[in-house]
Parts: sequence; C-alpha cells; structure tokens
Amino acid sequence: MYDQLREDTLYIMLYAAVTMLAMLASGYLLFRRGNAFAPDITPPARLRRWVAAFLAVFVVNHIWYMGPTFFLTSDEDIMMTDLIGGLIDSITFFPLAIIVLFTMLQDRRRPLWPVAVMVVPLVVGMVWSVATHSEALIPVLIGYLLLMSTGLIIYMVRALRQYGCWLRDNYVDLEHKEVWQSFVVLAIILLAFCIYALSGEGLSYEYLLQLIVIVLIGYLLWRVETLSDLSISQQQSLSVDLIEPVSQDRPALATLPAKNIGLLLKQHCIDTQLYLQHDLTVIQLAKAIGTNRTYLYQYFSSQDTTYNAYINNLRINHFVSLYRESIATKCNFSAKQLAIDSGYRSYSTFALAFKQRMGQSVTDWMRNTSK
Repeated sequence: MYDQLREDTLYIMLYAAVTMLAMLASGYLLFRRGNAFAPDITPPARLRRWVAAFLAVFVVNHIWYMGPTFFLTSDEDIMMTDLIGGLIDSITFFPLAIIVLFTMLQDRRRPLWPVAVMVVPLVVGMVWSVATHSEALIPVLIGYLLLMSTGLIIYMVRALRQYGCWLRDNYVDLEHKEVWQSFVVLAIILLAFCIYALSGEGLSYEYLLQLIVIVLIGYLLWRVETLSDLSISQQQSLSVDLIEPVSQDRPALATLPAKNIGLLLKQHCIDTQLYLQHDLTVIQLAKAIGTNRTYLYQYFSSQDTTYNAYINNLRINHFVSLYRESIATKCNFSAKQLAIDSGYRSYSTFALAFKQRMGQSVTDWMRNTSK
C-alpha cells in the first residue's frame, strides 16, 4: 500500500494540506486573542489552549507518519516507525482528545488523573512492543482501546445529561452554552480509529481518514469559537439599570417560607420585567431578590419546575401579551421582533421554547388565535 501512496500525487498533496491545516488551526488558537468566527463570544481560554495542544500533537504525529508513508522502504523500519508512532499517540493524542471533551463541560472542573490511569495500559503495551520489536500485543491493545472508547462514550452520555440539567438550572439563554455536539467529536475520533484498526488497507481508506481529520479540525475550531465562557457569565454583576438594589431592611430569605419567595419573585422579577434581560443567570436572579441560588433551586423544585422553564414561561407570556396588544391596535409587527422584545436573542430558541410550552408552533398558534 505504501508504494501506491508514494505514487499518488493527489494523496501526497491532501496529506500535506491536512498537516498544514492543523498547524494553522493550532497557531490561530494559541496566538490570536480575538475571535474571528464569533466576535461577540468569549470562549473558555482553558478549552482554547487544550484544543491548540491537541492540534499541535496531531501535526507532530502526522509528520512522524510521513516516514513509513513516503520515505521508508524497509519492512523493519516501517514497523518500528509505526510502533513508535503508536507509543506517541498513547502518550499524547488519546489523552488530549479525552481532556478536550472534559474541558467542554463547564459545570465543574473534572480531575485529569483518571485520563492518565486509562492510558497507562496503552503506554505500557506500546513500550513493550517497541522494546521487543514485536506487534504481538497490538490486537490486544486495539481491543483495550475500543473498550476504553466504549466506556468513555457511556460516561460522556451521562455527563452530557448532567451538564444539560445544570444549564437549565442556572441559565435561561442556552445559546452558545450547550455542548451535546462534543459527543460528535468523540464519535469522529472513534470512527477514525475503528477504520484504522479494523478496515482493510487501501487508498479509499487513506483518503477517507484524511477527510475525517479535516471535518474534525473544522469542528474543533467552530466549537471553541462559539462556546461561551460560563465562568465569566457567573461572575458578571447585575445591570444596574434593570435591577432594584436589595433593601438592607429585607429579612434574610432563608428564614422565609416558600410562598414569600414567590412573592419576592413577583416583586423583583415579574413586576420589574427582569426576565427580559439577556443571559440572566440564577445567581443574578437570586441576588436581585436577596437570597442565594440554593434556596431558589429549592423553591423551583417545590413548584415542579426549573429556573430555565420559569423564565421561559414569563417570556412566552410576555410574547402573547405583545402579540394580542399588536393585534388589538392593528400595529405592524413580526413574530421575530416580538420574540426579541420578549427577551430572546434567537428566534429559533424562542420557537422551540414556545412549542414546548404551548404544544404547537408559533405560526399555528398565531393562525388559531386570529380566527
């Protein structure tokens, strides 16, 4: 197969282009301070650094594998180069891929030592293979890697569900915060390895692998640039022009019954239309009524709802009120503008929340209401 690759000019160009693309992407993430793709979003710096490291390692590995692909002719040299490459992958590529996935989840900072524990058998196996010049352990190591990937998929499904619940408990505007797409990264990485480990040799496989890498690089760039840094939003203070200062004479909310929390929410969230503020977090709402998020969690739980559902309910009621007022006064309007006036940045987000609440699409509801 390597003889075919050396004679395939198009493949050589594609291989070099993919390497250069990864190098440029890594350099961009490391050295560019601004966000070229989404200027209004501040992505997590930690995720940016880890993805840059992951892409840099990919470049190094891609250059390493140029040896057996384009230059080496001896079977012994090719085997040893592949084994050393596998060792490098075990130490760098696989751990960094897992760390990138973990870093996308911002509900808490996950410890990284389990990643090291997971890859230790791979590293030990590859060290033994390199030391003995033997590929005897490779099938076993491939099986272990597939088992590890399966376990990681199960963990990520669970972690993504927990992360989604955490978002709904703390944020009302979920644009640029959800990371279910990170599961796509894991799927692409696993797919690429399965093709590498289980498929037969051939030019079509080599081309497909390079195309998968291009998709992966593009996805990682998009994900990093469009994911908001939630540590910033949790630290932001309330907008002084929208929030009434908390009275020093107000009794501690922790000592009040749940019905008083509802009363304070009405006074300081509903009556002031605080719910129209973009990216209003549960911490900010708690500050507005003089409590902490723990007591708000307890209150929303007692009402069989979540923070996200509570604010969306108020916003949708506001939309309905604006719509009926516009119909009554025969003013020109659009559903998109009314949604923006109701606190939503994105009409698609509003449409999804509206359908979940009303049981029908915005268009159908407006058509039925106007009859």
